[in-house]
Amino acid sequence: MAKKSRKVIANNKKAFHDYFVEERYEAGIVLTGTEIKSIRRGGVSIKESYAKITSKGELVVTGMHIAPYEQGNRYNVDPLRVRTLLMHKKEILKLYSTLKTQQGLTLIPLSVYLDENSRCKVELGLCRGKKNYDKRESEAKKTAERRMDKAIKASRNR
Repeated sequence: MAKKSRKVIANNKKAFHDYFVEERYEAGIVLTGTEIKSIRRGGVSIKESYAKITSKGELVVTGMHIAPYEQGNRYNVDPLRVRTLLMHKKEILKLYSTLKTQQGLTLIPLSVYLDENSRCKVELGLCRGKKNYDKRESEAKKTAERRMDKAIKASRNR
C-alpha cells in the first residue's frame, strides 16, 4: 500500500513542550476560498489555539490565526474567527465523553497539512498538561540523545 503524501503547513512545537499527547485524531476544517489560498502560502499559526466541543455537538477550533490573503480584498474574513472542524459524529461523542470523564485533558491542534487530494486537515491531539519537572526531564532526555548522536557521528568520521 502506498504511503499517503501530505504537505505539512504548520506544526505546533509548543504543544509537544507543554503537553503529553495521549491520542491523535484527524479532522477536516471548514474554510472560505481566501483562507485556503492563504494556508497554501503558509500563512497559518496554531501556536495559541485549542479545540472544544460546543453545546450543539460541533467541534470548533479557537485561536487559529490565518493571515488575510493579499488579493482577497472584501472576501477576507476575520483572521482569528472560530472555525468548525469536521469529524464523524461517533468520534465527536467519544471525544466528548473522554473529555468529561477524565479531568485535565485538552484538545490541541498539533499540525495543519494538505492531504493527497489538496484538502486541508488538522491533526488534533488529546493532551494532558506537563508539570515543570516533566518539562525538565524531557529536555534532559533530548539533550542526552543529541550528545549520544553527536558522539556516534564523531566516532564514525575518525
